[in-house]
Amino acid sequence: MSKELIKEKLNKFGSEKEPFLFVLSYDLSKFYIEKLSKLPNSIKFQLNQKEDFNKVFTKSKLEKFPISFEEYKKKFDRLQEEIKAGNTYLSNLTVKTKIKTSLSLDEIYENTKGKYKIRFQNQEDNFTCFSPETFIKIKDNKIFTYPMKGTIDADISNAKEQILANKKEMAEHTMVVDLLRNDLGIIASNVRVEDFRYIDTINAGDKRLLQVSSKISANLQENWIKNIGDIITSILPAGSITGTPKKKTVEILKEIENYDRDFYTGIFGVFDGKELDSCVMIRFIQEDINGNKYYKSGGGITCDSDVLNEYQELIDKIYLPF
Repeated sequence: MSKELIKEKLNKFGSEKEPFLFVLSYDLSKFYIEKLSKLPNSIKFQLNQKEDFNKVFTKSKLEKFPISFEEYKKKFDRLQEEIKAGNTYLSNLTVKTKIKTSLSLDEIYENTKGKYKIRFQNQEDNFTCFSPETFIKIKDNKIFTYPMKGTIDADISNAKEQILANKKEMAEHTMVVDLLRNDLGIIASNVRVEDFRYIDTINAGDKRLLQVSSKISANLQENWIKNIGDIITSILPAGSITGTPKKKTVEILKEIENYDRDFYTGIFGVFDGKELDSCVMIRFIQEDINGNKYYKSGGGITCDSDVLNEYQELIDKIYLPF
């Protein structure tokens, strides 16, 4: 039911060329869609903001309390069993980690850098996100998506060469690109991979990470603004944070992860009346009613994955990008 309501509202605002914000949870059970002119003060966002080198940021120590390696390994091993059985080939396994910081969610939003940032608070949900990953962009009847898969510490010797030459990382990224190509093929034509496996440098607080991405494009019909809801809901959840085959992998992850992703790995974006820009909500901090803060993170698992490396990656992805 939520999916149909989301589709209907997005299509309506698009048809009216009404600028609006949309925030959709991972499983589409929750959503927030509102005209930009009516946004409350409790909801703020930034998209593709240029870095302000003159701004002084307030920094804070971030304490992490991740699940034990043994507990993570149980989840990892169960996923490997599913892979061996042929039920999934790539799965993005995520976990929920309790954190402590002296900064409030408002201060985290104001003092962190991010390609996409949102501060969201209503009666039910309270979170902030500073995501480096674009979901889709639509401009001049063309749709673009930028799957992000593959991370390495930038300080490792020859880090760029290492990650691009790594067979496991290559296989994982290729599977996600194929999945996203197929997703775009559902709602568009002339699907093309314009740039395969390029490197972005991500500020990860006390370290830098190299992130591998690709750029895929396709052509939409001229009346696409009347079908924004159909376009978005047809390709959710995002392939980079689920896996392949998508439907079965989502079922497997729900059982193994055993927690509610909620808005984490959902999407948020803006339609400005002419163009659309959106991101996948990774690098995500949620606060419960008792004031406890949780950071949700994870990474892609294939048959070639090393459990120690994957455990370390999910911890490395818990950071505040000052």
